[in-house]
Amino acid sequence: MLSVVARSGPLAPYLSAVSHAVSSPLKPLTKPLALTKPVVLDRKGPVFGQAARGGLVVTCSMKAPASVRYVHNDVVVPDFSAYRRESAKDFNISSQESSDSRRAFSYFITAATCVGTAYVAKNVIVQFLSTVGAAADVLVVGQMEIKLSGIEEGMNVTFKWRGKPVFVRHRTQKEIEREANVPLSELRDPQHDLDRVKKPEWLVMIGVCTHLGCVPIPNAGDFGGYFCPCHGSHYDGSGRIRKGPAPSNLEIPEYQFISDDVILLG
Repeated sequence: MLSVVARSGPLAPYLSAVSHAVSSPLKPLTKPLALTKPVVLDRKGPVFGQAARGGLVVTCSMKAPASVRYVHNDVVVPDFSAYRRESAKDFNISSQESSDSRRAFSYFITAATCVGTAYVAKNVIVQFLSTVGAAADVLVVGQMEIKLSGIEEGMNVTFKWRGKPVFVRHRTQKEIEREANVPLSELRDPQHDLDRVKKPEWLVMIGVCTHLGCVPIPNAGDFGGYFCPCHGSHYDGSGRIRKGPAPSNLEIPEYQFISDDVILLG
């Protein structure tokens, strides 16, 4: 059996194919077949061949008749040599050797990218923290300096700090000794007097009752300290609860001595 197929249309001048039926490994033809080029078929198994440029393409298998096709494949492949590096144009040099000359440049680009990324990340984090942090005016209000030189011995002066009253008491030596000798077993909220002061003669506390937030009265009560008239809580000269419903001692704020007669709250 011999079949010839020719394609027609706009692509006919550029692409055409001729098909010939040749003998298969199982059923040879009765008549010899003339080809433009000699084709050798191996009868032991399938044969596949393809010409590199415009030659014959032979296909032979056990399940289908053998065929010979002529393929038009002379399409010009673009040349990208102008875009290749000079070190990579020589096919006799391995890619490892050509990359050694660019290793310093690659390291420089990588390091520059890492430094730039870290700088941008640092700026983003700083700006984010500045937005969620307290404003400058709030920080100024959050700290307060108190001058102690005008507070006489035995006096208790009240200051307003962060919307709360702050008691600053200049204690006498008698008061210091009395509060230091109180047994901890007698206290509802055990705390030694020396643990509540930075200097024994100066007592700094937040003047808010720990029961319901009232303001105690200085130099009053059964223990010579502070008395809350709202519900009858009595505090001693160290601000420790001694009697009444208050559960804990008066709070000690964060402060420090920046000089002998000046303290900084906050």
